[in-house]
Amino acid sequence: MQLKIMPKKKRLSGSRAPLMLFLCQMISALEVPLDPKLLEDLVQPPTITQQSPKDYIIDPRENIVIQCEAKGKPPPSFSWTRNGTHFDIDKDPLVTMKTGSGTLVINIMSEGKAETYEGVYQCTARNERGAAISNNIVVRPSRSPLWTKEKLEPIILQNGQSLVLPCRPPIGLPPAIIFWMDNSFQRLPQNERVSQGLNGDLYFSNVLPEDTREDYICYARFNHTQTIQQKQPISVKVISAKASRERPPTLLTPEGNTSHKEELRGNTLSLECIAEGLPTPIIYWIKEDGTLPINRTFYQNFKKTLQITQVSEADSGNYQCIAKNVLGAIHHTISVTVKAAPYWIMAPQNLVLSPGEDGTLICRANGNPKPRISWLTNGVPIEIAPDDPSRKIDGDTIIFSHVQERSSAVYQCNASNEYGYLLANAFVNVLAEPPRILTPANTLYQVIANRPALLDCAFFGSPLPTIEWFKGAKGSALHEDIYVLHENGTLEIPVAQKDSTGTYTCVARNKLGMAKNEVHLEIKDPTRIIKQPEYAVVQRGSTVSFECKVKHDHTLIPTVTWLKDNSELPSDERFTVDKDHLVVADVSDEDGGTYTCVANTTLDHVSASAELSVVAPTPTPAPIYDVPDPPFDLELTNQMDKSVQLSWTPGDDNSSPITKFIIEYEDAMHEAGLWHHQAEVSGTQTTAQLKLSPYVNYSFRVMAVNSIGRSLPSEASEQYLTKATEPDTNPTAVEGLGSEPDNLVITWKPLNGFESNGPGLQYKVSWRQKDGDDEWTSVVVANVSKYIVSGTPTFVPYLIKVQALNDMGFAPEPAVVMGHSGEDLPMVAPGNVRVNVVNSTLAEVHWDPVPLKSIRGHLQGYRIYYWKAQSSSKRNRRHIEKKILTYQGSKTHGMLPGLEPFSHYALNVRVVNGKGEGPASPDRVFSTPEGVPSAPSSLKIIEPTRDSLTLEWDPPSHPNGILTEYSLKYQPINSTHELGPLVDLKIPANKTRWTLKNLNFSTRYKFYLYAQTSAGSGSQITEEAITTVDEAMASRQVDIATQGWFIGLMCAVALLILILLIVCFIRRNKGGKYPVKEKEDAHADPEIQPMKEDDGTFGEYSDAEDHKPLKKGSRTPSDRTVKKEDSDDSLVDYGEGVNGQFNEDGSFIGQYSGKKEKEPAEGNESSEAPSPVNAMNSFV
Repeated sequence: MQLKIMPKKKRLSGSRAPLMLFLCQMISALEVPLDPKLLEDLVQPPTITQQSPKDYIIDPRENIVIQCEAKGKPPPSFSWTRNGTHFDIDKDPLVTMKTGSGTLVINIMSEGKAETYEGVYQCTARNERGAAISNNIVVRPSRSPLWTKEKLEPIILQNGQSLVLPCRPPIGLPPAIIFWMDNSFQRLPQNERVSQGLNGDLYFSNVLPEDTREDYICYARFNHTQTIQQKQPISVKVISAKASRERPPTLLTPEGNTSHKEELRGNTLSLECIAEGLPTPIIYWIKEDGTLPINRTFYQNFKKTLQITQVSEADSGNYQCIAKNVLGAIHHTISVTVKAAPYWIMAPQNLVLSPGEDGTLICRANGNPKPRISWLTNGVPIEIAPDDPSRKIDGDTIIFSHVQERSSAVYQCNASNEYGYLLANAFVNVLAEPPRILTPANTLYQVIANRPALLDCAFFGSPLPTIEWFKGAKGSALHEDIYVLHENGTLEIPVAQKDSTGTYTCVARNKLGMAKNEVHLEIKDPTRIIKQPEYAVVQRGSTVSFECKVKHDHTLIPTVTWLKDNSELPSDERFTVDKDHLVVADVSDEDGGTYTCVANTTLDHVSASAELSVVAPTPTPAPIYDVPDPPFDLELTNQMDKSVQLSWTPGDDNSSPITKFIIEYEDAMHEAGLWHHQAEVSGTQTTAQLKLSPYVNYSFRVMAVNSIGRSLPSEASEQYLTKATEPDTNPTAVEGLGSEPDNLVITWKPLNGFESNGPGLQYKVSWRQKDGDDEWTSVVVANVSKYIVSGTPTFVPYLIKVQALNDMGFAPEPAVVMGHSGEDLPMVAPGNVRVNVVNSTLAEVHWDPVPLKSIRGHLQGYRIYYWKAQSSSKRNRRHIEKKILTYQGSKTHGMLPGLEPFSHYALNVRVVNGKGEGPASPDRVFSTPEGVPSAPSSLKIIEPTRDSLTLEWDPPSHPNGILTEYSLKYQPINSTHELGPLVDLKIPANKTRWTLKNLNFSTRYKFYLYAQTSAGSGSQITEEAITTVDEAMASRQVDIATQGWFIGLMCAVALLILILLIVCFIRRNKGGKYPVKEKEDAHADPEIQPMKEDDGTFGEYSDAEDHKPLKKGSRTPSDRTVKKEDSDDSLVDYGEGVNGQFNEDGSFIGQYSGKKEKEPAEGNESSEAPSPVNAMNSFV
């Protein structure tokens, strides 16, 4: 069987031909495997691995070390230039080069001055394949010059005036850190009125009488040399005036109305405005034609300083500071231009090519102004370097065609502008190498059946070899689709079977030769549990057994382990394990749980579990017992110096056998009234031989114990006083620890009176330094357990011993204990603090350990202080919350969890010993990447109209990044609360108001709004609103009552009602009275309908009788009209059951009906004129 490697992972299709895969040469640059043996043999051009910084400020008090490390094959040689010319280190006895390295060490500690070696240094690492060069390293010694002496006159001014105290520190390298203090080294308080400027001067917007003092002192701290210089004190006297005249603000700095500031990309931009005035002005900042960047803008110095971190070209523009008080305001505009030193877009990468191949080196950088790209080869400008026909230069790209071994070289790309430069080395290494197989020969692979098998064939060669696989000596063909080949040469059998066992051969070929390697594959049977443990329920106190029988490949040795609740079995004799069983005896409630059998081999493992439930046994009545009666008749016999025999008579055991006796003693001389445990003996004994201590006045008592409990104590025996002797033990818990840096506190646990063995107990305390040749120093003390040795060096190991003695003599020689004198705070801060941001909420911090001698105490660990950078205005309201994480021991890295996305953090690291913390490392600033934002803070709908709604919102309280846009989705909601189609809008991030038009009138809409950053979408906020109704319809419904025709109609109806009421009143007064009621009672008219019971109204007459004459007893015609010639009776007198109303022409329509005897006639007086509301509703 034969296989060749393809360029990518592919599965082989089944065929009758031998199976072959090819790895074609798809890339022009080879990757060299990091195999130590391979790297030892391959030639390689030099590569600079470590170098000093470009701007290298040195401490003039220490030797100068200029680093230059490089690797290559053969190992490179090193040379240096200084100020552009060759630096011959052999001619300077103070300069040496480290062996096997290019690092220079200049010994100025013994003689010489650092200033002598100022200059620009460059290192060259060279071998037969080329030369790599370092950056230009500018070496300068740090400087901390003194202040020039000057005579400062006292400053006298009136209350309310402004004042500037100049600092003008000496120019040092690096620049000094400025701060103001008084003679007591206390920092001067600063606030909105009094503050320090960026130039170090102290500004007073207006002075007050309490500003009077004679010790305004400006200090300059030079961190590099750890020195502080002090200016002469300045005296200020403020004269109180009756009333200070208020004035509007004016600027103390900067001067004029405009100024210019230039900053480099990636730096922190600091803008300052300090104003004077009375009352004290407040400073505000804005950016003209833009907004200040969120999460990168910070305010310092009581908002007088604006800082923008990590500035870019987009931060260029005009920034305006405004100083304002109640009397006015003043403005100053600062024009900011952001330039950029060169930065990489694509740095050149090393090329490993084979002869005849092609390749490219690309060097792309950006900056402001645009950097100029120049190429060097082996440290020489390419224009004057030896010509190479395989090389062609095209601006920022070098193109190689048909390279040969002589084309190997190291190329340098230099990108520079007026603000800096970048230098990168990249080699072209042309190798002609025959194939090599890096996988060890005859490697044995063992795989469980039905699992994947991976056979390695790591290889290298130039040109890139092709790989072929064969199975067996004859290379038999395969006909199943069972093989996968990988680009790295690995052969994969996805499902290995027993017949996959055998020898496999990997063959690598290129035009320079061939290499092959054999590996062996064995397929093993899987491990199985053929008898699994089963669920068991047992009673408390019984025994349970779990079985676990394992079957495995005969060539593998299994290991069977039992677990309880996924942990090791309890260390208890009740648990026993044999070949196939786990037995638990005397089961208790705590034994309940899950028991797992795990069978492991070198290739696989299997497991099976079972539950054990423990239940209570069937209860049986328990007899009532009691504790024993106390023993009595105690007697002491065989009295010796250090022993005595005690005997007693047991009391009644109260139906429960006595299991043991407990003997206690009292020392009447040293601890009267306190009883201590002496011994325990079996319940069958009534005597005990007791060991005694010297110089103790003994009394004894005995207690009996059975299964119920302990008896009361017996009566005390007679007293027995033993003879005194020297102590036989020394104090314990001896320690030596310092409470102060210059002392050693020796403590011990003193002997009690029982252990003193005689009168006059004292202690001999001895000590000496562990690493010195000093003799022991000793003192004898009494009645104490501590002795303080003063005047010791800080944190030095001491040997300590404490010996007891009394009037009879000394105790045996005590053991020697090591202690330490007092600790002091660590001297050195951890160096080389590095921060690796893992994600938006997690960062990893690394640091270098401090020298052990500088710890000056027991190393407790390292402590990281970290905090989120924020504006000074926030710090006024709330102290910056610094978080602390402590890492125990000598760890030099740790994780910072729970960070806020897209935030700036600062941290420092301190070493901790038993005394406390050492100095903090320089603050290290880092930023977390963006995260998704929170929901917008608010959303409200304003100005609803018939077809539009306006939305207003506030940005998210936690943007967690730079907002890129808002997403607004909305949909209508009908009367049944069903949602309509969803509309999605994208709104620019700088908008907080948006008007939606062409909406349906009188329709409810639901809105969903969320913000987005480059990390994704945040949470949404929702709101609902309704558009207004149609204006025309609203006017018809609401304004009808104001129409003139409607008012006239209502007036006419009211007038007709008034006229009819007058007519009715006149007719009532004219009409006579008739006995109608009696007639109706005698002759009830069947044509008249009775009153309806349900609504109290009268029924109507039948239409069939409309034209009949009135029957007897009736006074109303069937047509419901009242005719004067028929009757002049008063309608009111006739009965109260009249239901009358007017027709539209003013005629009266009346009806009445008779009622049963003894029931008064009732009228339905519901006749009303139409109301304006009813009339209006009739038009709707």
